[in-house]
Amino acid sequence: MKKIFCFLLLTSLISIDNLQAQHYKTALGIRLSSKDPVINNSVSFKHFTDEKTAVEALLTFDKKAAIGVLVEFHKPVAATDGLVWFYGAGAYIALNTDKNNQDRSMMGAQGIVGLDYKFPNLPLNLALDWKPELNIIDNINFEPAAIGFTMRFTFGSR
Repeated sequence: MKKIFCFLLLTSLISIDNLQAQHYKTALGIRLSSKDPVINNSVSFKHFTDEKTAVEALLTFDKKAAIGVLVEFHKPVAATDGLVWFYGAGAYIALNTDKNNQDRSMMGAQGIVGLDYKFPNLPLNLALDWKPELNIIDNINFEPAAIGFTMRFTFGSR
């Protein structure tokens, strides 16, 4: 009985690992986020370099101009086709004007973990994530309250 269980478990894990992480190649949309992070409400551009790895660029324009780049690794959630969880890391740079109209440059690191869903019959992708930031240049500051919701149109399939 133990051998059968181990065989079924191993077969399931291999099958899950061979599933495609996503069914789109490129996506463009908006990311809405809490106001505190440097990279908050932004334009999101995501492109898969292979089946499970994507590069995401985030462009923010409000009181500051900022760009962030993340490398993300996607893993399928076995029970639902089109749903994956992902994690990754990257960096950002920002130009900000403070309350005294002084220009400030900021740079830092960011991580990300979340859920990503691609609708099967629509060119639409939704994601919910947590993206903490560590500001390194200008002032050392950690921003843990960076929850975001992203809605993107998808292009191309794999």
